[in-house]
Amino acid sequence: MGPAFTFFAGIGLLVLFGWYFATEKDRVRRILGTVLTIAVTAFCLSSTYPPFDQKRPDGTVIRPGKIHLGLDLRGGTSFLIRLEPAASPDGSKRSITKSMVEQAMEAIRKRVDQFGVSEPIITPQGTDRILVQIPGLDAAKIQEARDQLSRVAKLEFRLVYPDNGEKLKAIDEGKDVIPPEFRIESYKMQREGEKPIDERLLIKKKADLAGDRVSGASASYEKDGWVVHLRFDAEGAKKFGDITAANVHHRFAIVLDGSVQSAPVIQDAIYGGDAQITGRFGEEEARGLASVLENPLQTPVKIEEERQVSASLGSDSIKSGIYSGIAGFALVVIFMLIYYRLVGLIADIALLINCIMVVGALGMFNSVLTLPGIAGLILSLGIAVDANVLIYERLRDEIRQGKSLRIAIDTSYRKAFSAIFDAHVTQFLTAAILFWLASGPVKGFALTLTIGIVASMFSSLLVTYTCFSWAFSLKLLKRVSMLHLIRSKGFDFLGHAQKFAFASAVVALLSVGVLCLRGERNLGADFRGGDLLVLSASQKLTPDQVRSALANSGFQNSVIQSEKVANRDLISIRADSGAADKIKARLTEALPNAGLKFEQSDHVGALVGKELATKSALALALGLIGIFVYISFRFGTSFAVGSLVALAHDLIITLGIFSLTGRELSLIMVAAVLTIAGYSINDKIVVFDRIRSGLRDRLSGSVAEVMNTSINDTLSRTILTGGTVLLTVLALYFFGGPVLNDFAFSFLVGVIVGTYSSIFIASPIVLWWLRARGGTETALRREIVQKAAAAANPLARR
Repeated sequence: MGPAFTFFAGIGLLVLFGWYFATEKDRVRRILGTVLTIAVTAFCLSSTYPPFDQKRPDGTVIRPGKIHLGLDLRGGTSFLIRLEPAASPDGSKRSITKSMVEQAMEAIRKRVDQFGVSEPIITPQGTDRILVQIPGLDAAKIQEARDQLSRVAKLEFRLVYPDNGEKLKAIDEGKDVIPPEFRIESYKMQREGEKPIDERLLIKKKADLAGDRVSGASASYEKDGWVVHLRFDAEGAKKFGDITAANVHHRFAIVLDGSVQSAPVIQDAIYGGDAQITGRFGEEEARGLASVLENPLQTPVKIEEERQVSASLGSDSIKSGIYSGIAGFALVVIFMLIYYRLVGLIADIALLINCIMVVGALGMFNSVLTLPGIAGLILSLGIAVDANVLIYERLRDEIRQGKSLRIAIDTSYRKAFSAIFDAHVTQFLTAAILFWLASGPVKGFALTLTIGIVASMFSSLLVTYTCFSWAFSLKLLKRVSMLHLIRSKGFDFLGHAQKFAFASAVVALLSVGVLCLRGERNLGADFRGGDLLVLSASQKLTPDQVRSALANSGFQNSVIQSEKVANRDLISIRADSGAADKIKARLTEALPNAGLKFEQSDHVGALVGKELATKSALALALGLIGIFVYISFRFGTSFAVGSLVALAHDLIITLGIFSLTGRELSLIMVAAVLTIAGYSINDKIVVFDRIRSGLRDRLSGSVAEVMNTSINDTLSRTILTGGTVLLTVLALYFFGGPVLNDFAFSFLVGVIVGTYSSIFIASPIVLWWLRARGGTETALRREIVQKAAAAANPLARR
């Protein structure tokens, strides 16, 4: 599909959406809902075909696939980059410092980001090298990556001798000499509609303005072709303005990495801090130039080695992960059919369309799917299941009140909408901020979750409602029967709150103690660096065979990849510091006939660089602030405090149990923690919505009694949602293989702890905070009533 088709198709879908929500006629809405469902599903399916590369028997790719897999699932290209020490004024070579390596890593990370959400591996190796692995690059992209990674992007502005070339002409004729502060440079000058011509200029040796004053760069297409725009910082803007004001009608050369890019004539004084570079740019060249100018390397670099690397998870882990994911999804589908029967079939149709939409959107945006992205997909599916469970449990209540089936379904959608909307918005706030600020696996998680949130809203509200509408129209649905396993409605949760809070506080303190006691041992090689071991073998050896040889040794979760360089097959192992010698001994013992030769042993730094960690932490903090503000706006400050305290409770206990079992935090665990946080907030929002509804409708009794009633009313939904998510996670835990075991274990614990806190912890915190700040129950009711208008929804008219 071309861009034009995609654009007009998107406009058409938006028009249909607007028409769907604007119409009052059931028949029209039913037809529009059907057209939208079929169109969106077909659009997404077409965006994923073919899903993977179509190849000839010799391995040549005939047609590239639409689903791009990351390094952990597919492998990619590895570049070993060496920092070249620059010369000091006295002629000696400057030593490479840690700060130089860190600056180069972050500059390279930003440059690599232009290839999409590729989630590269970028880590220091030794004292002066950087290992960069980028997934799924074709031959053209590999060449582009080489260029981007090795360009220093030293930008300088130098004045040309101010005599319109007369001095240079005299020098060429032997009538004059080159001034000591100038030198002759050549470059190709391009005029519109003409062939490029070589031009010689007399340019200053020393820069009049250095590129370190550039605060930003971007590329755009204008009437004269592609242009690179520059923005200077305050000092650079002033200096640039002064230089241009003093040299109007003279030429000013723009020099990049010692090469003249252009030498425009200064037409007027340029103040304000904006400038532009024009030249012979194509789109890729202009965008690439803007990228390296915005992220210059302070130290020259050289690509020392290039290799093709296999998936970091290993084929066995990938296959077991895929099979366990399919098994988990099948278990959820079967459970919904058994528990909710016919309406469960409608929910399953919506879940299938949800999956198609998420995968289709990833293909449409050329995004890279990795394990953290799959974590976002699991969370989005959990949210979608929760939305359907929420509607159906509301439906059960409405039928119990004696309402007709059609009215009961309409009412259940109307009442469930506010909880579904609030839960999705809070997730979207966090995902949007993470995508905006973070990078690497956190950004991949955020993108998949954002797509999943949109897909969940579409499938759980529009698709299921359209299915119900057709079922009524064709007289296929006359009654609804469901299982009801949880019937208790009278437990006094608030009355026992202090006991549960005390137990939670003790467990949370113990968790903090365990985390502090283990200290840096909580962090794996992704966070604190480790050893890199490279080996070859006289016989064919695969990463899975190496992983099997390391089974039960404590090193089986190390990152093990095959590498191909200069027609040689190698195996690389990235493990914790101090593990290299133990791994050598273990492999020598386990593979005595493999002809092992240990080619290289080196130290590699953390995959989580300082800037990556800082930005991810900042994004998460801003996401939590966004959640606090939104919940305060929709529910009240007391509810916002309750949700964040309960979230902290869930994360601390989950990490504490994770640490207690002797496991180490890795990049995969970052995705797990974010997934747990998302699930936890979603779970609390639904309970809070029922409490808000009870207070807004002025149910009799105290606030504590209304909370008790609300928790009991949502108990089935809370446990069912947690149970369906656990089905998927349990399949991943038991059948996902050792590499995925840590992720599944942490998510398993997080879901259990999150479900517990939604029932026993979050609501009491709301009430205690209200009393602690001197508020009254009357004031809380008044605040809820005042926010009732904010809870209005477009389904209210149904």
